[in-house]
Amino acid sequence: MEKDKDKEERIDETSESIIHRMIDFDADHDNRNDESRKRNELVDLESLLTQRQDRLLQALEERYQYSTSIKRGQNYLQNYVSSKRSLVIMYADLVGSTKMSMTLPVDKLVTLIRAFVHETSSVIETHDGYVLKYVGDAVIAFFPVGFNKYLTYDKVVRCAKSIINVLTNGIDPILRNYECPELFVKVGAEEGQNVVVQYAYDRSSQIDLLGYTMNVSAKITSLTSANKVSIGENVYNLLHPVMQADFHELEYSKEEWKYINPNTGKLYKVYTTK
Repeated sequence: MEKDKDKEERIDETSESIIHRMIDFDADHDNRNDESRKRNELVDLESLLTQRQDRLLQALEERYQYSTSIKRGQNYLQNYVSSKRSLVIMYADLVGSTKMSMTLPVDKLVTLIRAFVHETSSVIETHDGYVLKYVGDAVIAFFPVGFNKYLTYDKVVRCAKSIINVLTNGIDPILRNYECPELFVKVGAEEGQNVVVQYAYDRSSQIDLLGYTMNVSAKITSLTSANKVSIGENVYNLLHPVMQADFHELEYSKEEWKYINPNTGKLYKVYTTK
C-alpha cells in the first residue's frame, strides 16, 4: 500500500509539474503574442494615420472629395423598425465649430467638417459601430450590445480614444501646415434601450432612434471637455479594470446634471478620462 501511495504521489507531482510548465509556456507564449500584436497595431495605426493625412492633403488642395454615408447604419436598423434595441449611443462632437464658421472661408470650413465627419465615421466602423446620423458638427453612432457587454463597452471606449488619436496625431499636424485651426472633439457614450422608428411607411425613409439613452448621451457629451471621453456609470462599471483606471468621476452641479439612477435614487454618475 505504501508503495502504491508513493507512486500516486510521484504521479501527482509529475502531473503538477507538467501543468505548471504548460501554464508558464502559455503565459510566455501569450506575452510574446501580446508584444507581436502591439507591434502590428502600431504599424497598422501609422499606416492608417498616413492614409488619413494623404486624404486630407488632397482635400485641402481640392483633389479629393470625401464620400461619407449613413447607409450601413440604416440597413442595420431596417431589421428592427418599431422595436426596442439595447445599444450604446455615442456622440462625437466637434469643438469650436461656431467660431470656425465665423472666421474661416466657406470652402475651407466645409473641407474641415467633411474631414472630421469622414474620419470619425471610418474609426467608428472599424470598431464595429454604425453611424446613425450627422447633426451639424456632430457624429452620432450606435453599437449593438451583444451577449458580452464587457467586450462591447471596452470596444466603445477604444473607439472613442481612437477618434481623438486620429485628430490629434493624424489630422491636426496637417492642418497646422495649412494655417487651419486644429480640431478638437469631445465624446460621450451611454447604453440603454432605444426605440427604432421609421418616419414613414416607405422603406427608403429615414430611420432614427428615440429614448432616454439618446438624451443622456447628448447631455454627457455636453459636460465633456475637449479631447476627453465621458461615459455613464452603467458602462463604467463593466469596463475592464485597466480601462477604468483611465477614468475619474466627473464633477458637476445639480443645475448641470439632473439624471437620477433608478437603482440607487441618487444622481447618475458620469466618468471622464483623466
